[in-house]
Amino acid sequence: MDSKTLIALEDNLGAHNYHPLDVVLERGEGVWVYDVEGNKYLDCLSAYSAVNQGHCHPKIAQAMIDQAQRLTLTSRAFRNDQLARLYQTLHTVTGYDMSLPMNSGAEAVETALKAARKWGYTVKGVPAGQAEIIVCAGNFHGRTITIVGFSSEAQYQAGFGPFAPGFKIIPFGDSAALQQAINPNTVAFMVEPVQGEGGIIIPPAGYLKQVRQLCTDNNILFMADEIQTGLGRTGKLFACDHEAVRPDVMIVGKALSGGFYPVSAVLASKEVLGVFQPGDHGSTFGGNPLGAAVATAALNVLIEEKLIENAAELGRYFQERLAEIPSPHVKDVRGKGLMVGVELKPEAGGARRFCEALQGKGVLCKETHRNIIRFAPPLVITQADIDWALVAIADVLNMA
Repeated sequence: MDSKTLIALEDNLGAHNYHPLDVVLERGEGVWVYDVEGNKYLDCLSAYSAVNQGHCHPKIAQAMIDQAQRLTLTSRAFRNDQLARLYQTLHTVTGYDMSLPMNSGAEAVETALKAARKWGYTVKGVPAGQAEIIVCAGNFHGRTITIVGFSSEAQYQAGFGPFAPGFKIIPFGDSAALQQAINPNTVAFMVEPVQGEGGIIIPPAGYLKQVRQLCTDNNILFMADEIQTGLGRTGKLFACDHEAVRPDVMIVGKALSGGFYPVSAVLASKEVLGVFQPGDHGSTFGGNPLGAAVATAALNVLIEEKLIENAAELGRYFQERLAEIPSPHVKDVRGKGLMVGVELKPEAGGARRFCEALQGKGVLCKETHRNIIRFAPPLVITQADIDWALVAIADVLNMA
C-alpha cells in the first residue's frame, strides 16, 4: 500500500492521540530511514532519543535474533540467564549498586516514585501517608494518571482527574525554590537535567550541584529522569555528568534497548532499591530475557563504538553551525551534545511548518511547544551527514 492509503487507514482506525508528520516509514539503517515509496530521509529525532545507536544496529539485531530463538519470556516467577548479565553490565557501566528493570519509561518513573515513598516511610521515618515529592514546572515524565497529575501542562491533565496527592511543583532551574519547598515530609526531588519535551531547556550552570547539596543536607533523594537525556545523548553517559553530580536514583529507558524493544530501569543504591520486598512491585515483562539480552548489547555498542564521545564532538559542531545560519526566524539555538533545540520567534508561524518543509527536503525532525524544532539524530551520525542536513536546514530557516 502507498503512503496515502496507509495514512487514511491509520486516521480511520486508530485513536488520534498523536499528530505525526505524514511520512510512512518502512525501514531504517543507521541515521537513514526510508518511506514506503522509497524516499530517503535523515532521521533527526531518533524516536525521541530511543535510537541513539542508530536504526537496526546489526550487533543489537543479532542479539535480539539469537535470544528470540532461545527464550523470550519467563516472567519473574522464574530466573533467566540474561537478567543477571544485564545487571552486571549496568553496574559496570554506571556504577550503581542495584537495578530494577521495567518496560516503558513511564513505568520506570512510577517505580522510582514508589521507591522514594517507601524509602521515606521505612528509612527516613516520614509519617504514613504524608510523603511529598518535589518536581519541576515544564516537566515531562510520562503519561500515566499519576504522572500527568503533577504536570504543569494543562492539556496533559484536561479530562483525566482526579489526581494523586503528594506532589509539589516548583520552577525548573531554581535551587532557591527547591530549598524553600523542602519540608520534613519531603522524600525526593525528581528532575530532568535538560527538559526535552519542555523545549530543550537547560538549567543555569551549577544548578545540579546545588540540587545535589540540598538533597544531601535535607536527607531527601535526588532522582534524575534521564530517560531521554541519558546514555550518551548529551555527550556524557548521563547529563548529570556535565556537573559531576551523582543522583541517588537514576531513571533510564529509551536508548537502553537501542530502539529494538521497550526496556527501562531504575538504578540506585541498595538502601533505596532494598526497600522493595517480594510482592511490593513487579511487571510480567520487566526483566524478561529478550529485553535483557537486547539492553546488554545496546549498552555494549554505546561504549565500544564511542558513541558518547561522538555525540560530544559532533554536538558542538552541529550547534555552532546552526547558530551561524542567518535566519530572520530564529530566536535561539541551544542544547547539549546531540540534543539541540532551535527556538523560533513567535511571528515565525510555529515550528510545524518548518518541520514539514524539512521533510520535503529529506530531513525528519519534530516540533515541541509550538515554536521549537528539536534535532536529535542517532549518535552514529557523521560530520558529512550533518553538513548535508545543514544545507536543507539553512534553506528552510530562511523561507518566507
